[in-house]
Amino acid sequence: MGSSSPLAPGSSRSAEKARRAAAHPDRPGERCEAEPSAFRPLVDRGRCEAKGDCVEVCPYDVFEVRTIARDDFAELSLLGKLKSIAHGRRAAYAAGSERCRACGLCVVACPERAIELVANEGRTL
Repeated sequence: MGSSSPLAPGSSRSAEKARRAAAHPDRPGERCEAEPSAFRPLVDRGRCEAKGDCVEVCPYDVFEVRTIARDDFAELSLLGKLKSIAHGRRAAYAAGSERCRACGLCVVACPERAIELVANEGRTL
C-alpha cells in the first residue's frame, strides 16, 4: 500500500471506520501526502468525548485517549467540565503529532467534530 492508504498492512484498526473516513466528501488535508509535522491535529477537549475513533483511523499512530490533564481540565468551560466528567475525564491527545501527514481521516471520523488540522510554519490547507 502507498502512503495515501488509510491503513497500513496488518493493522488492527477498524478498517470500516477508516474506509468511511477516507471516502468522506468533507475530508480536509493533503490525503496523507504532507511532510510529517507540516500539519498537526488540534483537539478541542471541550467537545471530545474520548470515543477513540481518531485512534482507530489514524494510519500514523498520532492519537491516544487518556485521562485529561489537570491543566487542560481547568481550562474547560463549565459545560466542557461536566461533559468531561460524564465521559470519565478522558480525552484524545495528539501525542504523536510530529508523525501527522495531514490525512484528515481523524477530522471526519470524530463524531463530536472535535479535531481540526492546523498548518505549521506558514503552511495552509
